[in-house]
Amino acid sequence: MSDGSLSLPALLYLVAWDTETGEGSGAAPQARAGALVELARRGLLVDEDDIVTPVDMDALTGDGPLDELLELIRESRPHGWRSWVTLHARETADALREQLTAEGYLRTERKRVLGVFPGVEHKLERAADVAALRAEIQEVLDGPVPVAEVPERDATAAVLAAAAELGTPTPVKDPERVEQLVAHVGTGVPGLRKVIDEVRTALTPVPAEAGE
Repeated sequence: MSDGSLSLPALLYLVAWDTETGEGSGAAPQARAGALVELARRGLLVDEDDIVTPVDMDALTGDGPLDELLELIRESRPHGWRSWVTLHARETADALREQLTAEGYLRTERKRVLGVFPGVEHKLERAADVAALRAEIQEVLDGPVPVAEVPERDATAAVLAAAAELGTPTPVKDPERVEQLVAHVGTGVPGLRKVIDEVRTALTPVPAEAGE
């Protein structure tokens, strides 16, 4: 996709923002799902008897939100992929919000809480970029590029966006193509197909949160 500098969770978090109002929808579980898949793609998380398991207790990615999640998983009781999609998901969303603000995708505005207490809210700054990402997601889901020629990262982003109904302004025309994209992604990393299937199942009934 056009901005290859974005991590998978950052991309999913961004496309949940309203490009007209600049308001955020939260999308904490969706962002967390992206982080889990990203770490699995990088070989830092694996599935062991349905449990999310770190491969290396010291490895880091250099990406703040991803490394925070790695630390959280290492320090927590064992859980499966579906549980981790929602468990403390707000922490991942908050870390992404701060990261994307520092990178200029979001901006802060001062506000008054209850008309009295000072506070800060976040707004979408680069609406055109997010609109372009949404259009690219839709194009991956609907074609015309053959599934085998879709870059693996783009296919992964589109599959998760479709499951979470993020960045897909129109219904997916061909559900079979989505499954083909999943199969395409699953050939690259051993066990990744299962991870994607698990987080998709967890995402499907989870609406984006209201507000930030």
